Amino acid sequence: MFFVLSKTLGVMLLPTNLLIALGIAGAILLVTRLAALGRRLLVASVVLLAICGFSPLGKFLLYPLEQRFPPWDAAQGPPDGIIVLGGAIDPDMSVAHDTAVIRTAPDRMIAAAALARRYPKVRIVFSGGSANLIANDAREADFATEIFEGLGVDKSRLTLERRSRNTYENAEFSKVIAAPKAGERWLLVTSAFHMPRSIGLFRKVGFAVQPYPVDWRVGGRADLLSFTSFAGDGLVRTDTGLREWLGLIAYRLTGRTSELLPGPAKD
Repeated sequence: MFFVLSKTLGVMLLPTNLLIALGIAGAILLVTRLAALGRRLLVASVVLLAICGFSPLGKFLLYPLEQRFPPWDAAQGPPDGIIVLGGAIDPDMSVAHDTAVIRTAPDRMIAAAALARRYPKVRIVFSGGSANLIANDAREADFATEIFEGLGVDKSRLTLERRSRNTYENAEFSKVIAAPKAGERWLLVTSAFHMPRSIGLFRKVGFAVQPYPVDWRVGGRADLLSFTSFAGDGLVRTDTGLREWLGLIAYRLTGRTSELLPGPAKD
């Protein structure tokens, strides 16, 4: 049920989808006795889309998430394993073209491969199935080997998890596959904005991982005052940021995390 709601109600609540629906409703009302209301909805839709697209709103949503965890400290020594969360590969497009197609967050794959080459003895678990509500048999994990091998990582070091549909299942299934032993140190590689939610879920399933954030979408604090030249970029940031905050709230309310905004582990 949680998965279905996240892929229906959650998608509908994204600013871009919600505001376009608002504009369509306004356009329909123009030919009714509620034309005045329709004009107001249309104006509101256009203005709010412009705010979401050109203003720093998306950056304000993402910045506190991306700054929640510091870069990983390599001085601690080599890790025992690396968990890489899916989200970079488009499985349906990959099936269509019979080759791995990366659509977003390529840093997850690149950073994981760089770590694997730096630490040639570590185990690597890639966790990625299909996030589609109505899924076929296309899974991210089925194309991960091709990418990692292209980046110089031998497939014998890879373990693939292809059943997960969301971050909670990433955590749950990765723990089963990794079977971490007491004292082992595992890195979690995912986008910086996605790290708080991911860490909270991994902690909840009892898998203590160390954050290795990548794929930042916002620069420094000064970037919060800059406007965006291309509305599409701003809308993506706003949708991404709000989706993460909605996910944090939903997981907290359903008891899948113990904190609203998970942060660094307390010593």
